[in-house]
Amino acid sequence: MKAIGLDIGTTTVSAVVLDENGGLLEARNIPNGADVAPGVQDAEILCEKALALAAELKQKYRPDCIGIDGQMHGVLYVDAQGRAVSPLYTWQNPMGDAPAGASGETFAQRLARLSGHHAATGFGGTTHYALTQRGELPAGAAKFCTIHDYIGMRLTGREAPLCHVSDAASFGLFDVDAARFDSAAIRAAEMDEKYFPAVTDRPETLGRDADGLPVLCAIGDSQAAFFGSVSGQGAAAVNMGTGGQINMQGNAAGENFEKRPLGCGEYILAGASLCGGRAYALLEGFLRSCAALAGAECAPGSLYGAMNALAEKALDFPDKPAFSPLFCGTRRHPEKRAALEKIDDRNFDAAHLCGAFVEGMAGELCAVYEEMRAAGAAKPALLVGSGNAIRKNPALKAAFERAFGMPMKIPAHQEEAAFGAALFALAGAQDKPIWELAAKCVRYTDD
Repeated sequence: MKAIGLDIGTTTVSAVVLDENGGLLEARNIPNGADVAPGVQDAEILCEKALALAAELKQKYRPDCIGIDGQMHGVLYVDAQGRAVSPLYTWQNPMGDAPAGASGETFAQRLARLSGHHAATGFGGTTHYALTQRGELPAGAAKFCTIHDYIGMRLTGREAPLCHVSDAASFGLFDVDAARFDSAAIRAAEMDEKYFPAVTDRPETLGRDADGLPVLCAIGDSQAAFFGSVSGQGAAAVNMGTGGQINMQGNAAGENFEKRPLGCGEYILAGASLCGGRAYALLEGFLRSCAALAGAECAPGSLYGAMNALAEKALDFPDKPAFSPLFCGTRRHPEKRAALEKIDDRNFDAAHLCGAFVEGMAGELCAVYEEMRAAGAAKPALLVGSGNAIRKNPALKAAFERAFGMPMKIPAHQEEAAFGAALFALAGAQDKPIWELAAKCVRYTDD
């Protein structure tokens, strides 16, 4: 069997074609070009690109099924015929930070108080609450869903979304253990439950596309990347792209991580760094601006090679500054900001800064990992790293290995989320446990 995996990301639309033995037949990645405002994207542009990519790969490979994943937390609205009547409000949408009234509370703060649930800015439930309170729900809206739910609907002609628990939980206002939205919390926040989508915790088939291929319900990109990067249970997976994440299996709760459903009664613990690999990009931009002062104009991204070499050497420096990469705050404390400390007249240079940045980026996620372990999560047998920030920067990989005290494996394939979506589709189409397929299909660069 062969499967297409589609990944609808914040900046790109990616796809893979995978066979049941883990053979990666093709991987594609294109810019989504859908931004229309901060935290707002054109849903139809995303959909058209994903459908065109799927059509091209179907014609070339004749697959047997299609899996989809995408950016979590974001929300869009569909009408009773299943067509979008709003843009996609992404996980970066700032609406939840807007004042909810004269009290000074934000919409996110008020929703958390009324519902008793954590309600971060960018969560779909928080955005929906803000739109409801402001009287800005789109005309004709019948349900909300994720962008990848919508693409599944468009592929199959469904008129109503079916949301996998991995995505439903990302909206907020969700009872993770019961695998359903919290009706009492929704009512307490004076929202109408009719807008919330139906939920499944199984790899259900949404329907069939125009060529008769089964299309599996979409899953969240965090869970998809976990499926697509670990070769079995008992692993911790770190991803560093624009943002950063640490995921490992467990059943616990903590201040700085969430328990997210994988489906079928399994969970991962997920912690995020909102800036992630972008912190290193900000440092690169700062160093280019310094070079410009001396009359040396450098192209964007041109300093990464030199920075990586400096950072590798600086990891062994005993007197590096201490860097906290909270340029974008945290989910629970959006007001926090980055800090550079322990600077003296001997360590204020480019090399020490590069070393401090990679240590700080690794240390932020390692601190969340230690919190997960303290909450009862078992020590992982395997540490996996993915994302361009790790793949392209040996110093960052080494910083993670030092922080976690174990070697890091890098998947042989690069589109981990799309790979995981394809695995999910194969597992659903064959009615097999996904871990059975992962053990056979996920390979690492040094295998």
